[in-house]
Amino acid sequence: MKKWIIAIIGILALTLTGCAKSNNPDSWQTIEKNKQVVIGLDDSFVPMGFEKKNGQFTGYDIDLARAVFKEYGIKVSFQTIDWSMNVTELRNGTIDLIWNGYSITPERKKKVAFSRPYLRNRQVLVVKKNSGIDSFAQMKKYELGMQTGSTAEQWYETKQNVLHAKKTILYDTISNSFLDLNSGRIQGILLDEVYADYYIAHMVKSSEYKVIQNALDEFAVGMRKGDKTLQKKLNEGLARLQKNGKLRQINEKWFGKDSNYLGK
Repeated sequence: MKKWIIAIIGILALTLTGCAKSNNPDSWQTIEKNKQVVIGLDDSFVPMGFEKKNGQFTGYDIDLARAVFKEYGIKVSFQTIDWSMNVTELRNGTIDLIWNGYSITPERKKKVAFSRPYLRNRQVLVVKKNSGIDSFAQMKKYELGMQTGSTAEQWYETKQNVLHAKKTILYDTISNSFLDLNSGRIQGILLDEVYADYYIAHMVKSSEYKVIQNALDEFAVGMRKGDKTLQKKLNEGLARLQKNGKLRQINEKWFGKDSNYLGK
C-alpha cells in the first residue's frame, strides 16, 4: 500500500511540475532555448501578413517579425488562426504572439500586453464611388460589413455616435466583404486603412471605390500579460531596426513612403 501511495505522490509531483512549466508567465527563456517563436495571423490580411499562391507567407508584419527576431538568432514560425479566437490561442499557448495588423484598443489592453506601436493606421469606410455616400453618418441608412474580431468591429461598438449602420454583417475575411460590396448586398465596409489602400490598389477596377477616413489608431504586437521579458526584447529589437534603418526599408518596401515611425 505504501508503495502505491509513494507512486501516486510521485505522479502528482511530476504533473504539478509540468503544469508549473506550462503556466510559466514569461516565455522568453523557452523561446530563446528553442530558437523559435510562433506568431498567430490571419493569412488573408494584406499587406500585413498573407499567404501567396505558392503557400509561402509574405507581408509587412512577416518581414518586420523576421527582422526583429533575427537580432536574437530566433526563427519565426507563422500559425494561421481564426482571428476571432486570437486571444484564446495566445492563452492556450498555441501561439506566442499576435502580430498581424493588431491595433491597440482599451478592450484588448484588458486581455493582452502590447509592444510599443510600430505603425500608424486608421479605421476607414470603403464604399462604391457611385453610391452617393460621402460620410460615416450616412451609413445609418445602409448595411455595413466588418471582419469578425477585428479592430473595426470593436471600434464600431464604441463609436456608434460616429458611425451607426442600419444593419451590420460580420465576415470571416475582408475579401468576402468586398464580394458582397460589389454585389450590392452591403453598401460599406469598415476596416483598417492599410488593408483598404493595398487591397483597392491591386484590384482591376480600383477606381470604382472611395475611402472615407476617420479615427487614427496604431499597430503593435500582442502577448500574454506575464511575458515581461519578451515584451522588453521585442521593444529593444524594434528600436534596433529603427536605428539601423531596417524599419525604414520595410516601410518603403510595402507602403512606398518615407517613414521610420516607432511609438513609445
